[in-house]
Amino acid sequence: MKVTRAIVRRPGRSIVSGLSSSGKTVPAYEKVLEQHHQYVAALEKCGLRVQILEAIEAHPDSTFVEDVAVLTPHCAILTAPGAVTRRDEVATIRPILEQHFPQIETIEEPGTLEGGDIMQIGHHCYIGLSNRTNRSGAQQLIDFLKKYRMTGSTVPVKNFLHLKTGVVWIGGSILIAANGAIPQGEFQNFETISVPADEPGAANCIAINDKIMMPAGFPQTRQLLDQVGSEIIEVDISEFAKIDGGLTCLSLRF
Repeated sequence: MKVTRAIVRRPGRSIVSGLSSSGKTVPAYEKVLEQHHQYVAALEKCGLRVQILEAIEAHPDSTFVEDVAVLTPHCAILTAPGAVTRRDEVATIRPILEQHFPQIETIEEPGTLEGGDIMQIGHHCYIGLSNRTNRSGAQQLIDFLKKYRMTGSTVPVKNFLHLKTGVVWIGGSILIAANGAIPQGEFQNFETISVPADEPGAANCIAINDKIMMPAGFPQTRQLLDQVGSEIIEVDISEFAKIDGGLTCLSLRF
């Protein structure tokens, strides 16, 4: 599915207080800004028109805009983040999405759902059941998808923050996945590129039109992706990785 636009949010200085599973490292703000600028440039190289939103200092994690909405060809669905500190971010993205989508749906409590758990392939969404997305949120999403003649199914997520932290669709019938990201019996009809055990962070790529964006610094995975035949664009997001950020979560693409 061809995409033409992207929405990103500039990181604020408060990003140094962003959520982190390790809690051991803090991103350097100047490097964060530089890497975000390069990320936007990579999106533009993929042919996307990028809308850059201003930073919101009150929300340290708000640069990870993908988590607060799921965009389909028919509607935008506002999420209910499983991280309580991120729930107020949803209201900040709504007026932006209303500029582009006449149909807006909303996940309601007790459902929780974050965009990082949604892998959309054509008219089907694979929904990761994780610490951030529960069954109620997943079922609400499935019901919305049915309304627009789309489908959805759930996938258990173990050992990863989100579904797309460990497995991503990169076009055709090809997935790229970290070890242990795909439960047995799931995605049987796909070919899977398994990233080397010492490069698990390389799995979070983005397929955009005829190109693949991948995180920089993973030479073994780069060799594997070179065989796919798409142009590869490497982007350094090492500062974002310190607070569990990846390529996919830094933008909403449609």
